[in-house]
Amino acid sequence: MKERKVIVYIAASLDGFIAKKDDDISFLSMVEQPDEDYGYREFVKTVDTVIMGRKTYDKVLTFGIDFPHKERKCYVLSRSKKDTDENVEFYNGNLNELIQTLKKEEGRNIFIDGGAGAIKELKEQNLIDEYVISIIPVLLGNGIRLFAETENESRLQFVESKTFNTGLVQLHYRTVKD
Repeated sequence: MKERKVIVYIAASLDGFIAKKDDDISFLSMVEQPDEDYGYREFVKTVDTVIMGRKTYDKVLTFGIDFPHKERKCYVLSRSKKDTDENVEFYNGNLNELIQTLKKEEGRNIFIDGGAGAIKELKEQNLIDEYVISIIPVLLGNGIRLFAETENESRLQFVESKTFNTGLVQLHYRTVKD
């Protein structure tokens, strides 16, 4: 059985923000082009489980589209919400236990779909195997940082980079496990 990987797949500004202070992510649209999804469709074929923070989930619900992960098991990390809705299971338990349980199960990779709080918690516990970060060619100046400050240093191994005519650069790194 191939081990499932925990993969952060996300976009950020060149100065490291995933949203403006008011959770505005409209800057992402500057790289939208017909028939170009920067590998997203291929990536999601490799995952069957999604983990995201509650703020990210709430943001997705404002898009006015069908929930994009209906065909996948989806956990939303939340300290306040419990139970499930038609799309997700709210989870407020031990994150390490959840990841270890999921990795023992047969399945495809596990997609970390943001936000910053979820990524910070997973990174601090050394639970992220890979990062695929699409850098949007804009300097926002402030907002919600992709990587919040922590005391933990993480060494990464370069996998690949891809450039696109919109100026987007996609970086792929693997976490070096000590």
